[in-house]
Amino acid sequence: MPNPNKTIVVVNSCGRQAASVARVASAVGYQVRAQLRSKNSLVAQELEAMANVKLVVGSLEDKGLISRLFTGAQLAFINTTFWGDEVATGRALADAAKKAGIQHYIYSSMPDHSIYGKGWPAPPLWSAKFTIENYIRQISLPATFVYAGIYNNNFTSLPYPLFCMELQKDGSFEWKAPFHPNIPLPWLDAEHDVGPAALQIFKDGPRKWTGHRIALAFEMLTPRQVCAAFQRGINRPVKYVRGPIEIKVPIPAGYREQLDRIEELFGRYQAPYFGPDLTAPDEALQLWPGYRGIEEYAREVFPVEEGLNGLTWTS
Repeated sequence: MPNPNKTIVVVNSCGRQAASVARVASAVGYQVRAQLRSKNSLVAQELEAMANVKLVVGSLEDKGLISRLFTGAQLAFINTTFWGDEVATGRALADAAKKAGIQHYIYSSMPDHSIYGKGWPAPPLWSAKFTIENYIRQISLPATFVYAGIYNNNFTSLPYPLFCMELQKDGSFEWKAPFHPNIPLPWLDAEHDVGPAALQIFKDGPRKWTGHRIALAFEMLTPRQVCAAFQRGINRPVKYVRGPIEIKVPIPAGYREQLDRIEELFGRYQAPYFGPDLTAPDEALQLWPGYRGIEEYAREVFPVEEGLNGLTWTS
């Protein structure tokens, strides 16, 4: 059973991974210390209303905030983002956790494909996380590293790059991406499944998981299989088309390079998503068998998220 005297620190708490951890940890009795940049979002308001959750509002560029963040806590779930200097922030968080005596630190990392000597490019937002992971290892912080699969929740009919499920004139949908149509990719419903998996890692403890990498993905599906599952979920035709990533809307600085590397890595080289050393979904399923798959997501969640985005095809 969870120990209500234990406090879990989460950062960037309005993000899908961290919010999932905060929701589940709060519900089963842990104290949650949730850092976020501001309260001006629906997720922030949701977190503030939860039992056992204390919000810490401020930027992770604030060294004073980081130095206080872990005091008196025992556990931490950390997912850094590319806003600001991600590597510097990741190192500062690890140093503060080490100084505070955090007993188990889960870091959401990603692979650096360039290390395998195959000429594979390194998506820069992933390689930053891998750099932070290596630093955490160097300072001997008792840590576990989860590698998140592709979010089910990335799909939208809004014209965002890579995961646009574009609504066609005949009412069907089309997903266009550079992935090979018959090579499986790892999938994760971040909001539904990161929290339960992370809590099981904490329950098992650092003796079992320190230093371990876990592929946090619950389904391995090809793009064609994903579209078939989506079609069953929304009861409309869904087609996969292999093609280059299309940029139709403004994107954050630096994200274009990330997309270019993803297109090259998985389109041209057809590299394994997590690299050659990590496979899914066996360990994830052992941690949490109650996952939400693509078909259930498409049926139960995708129409709701589309409606919240102001899209009317669900009417």
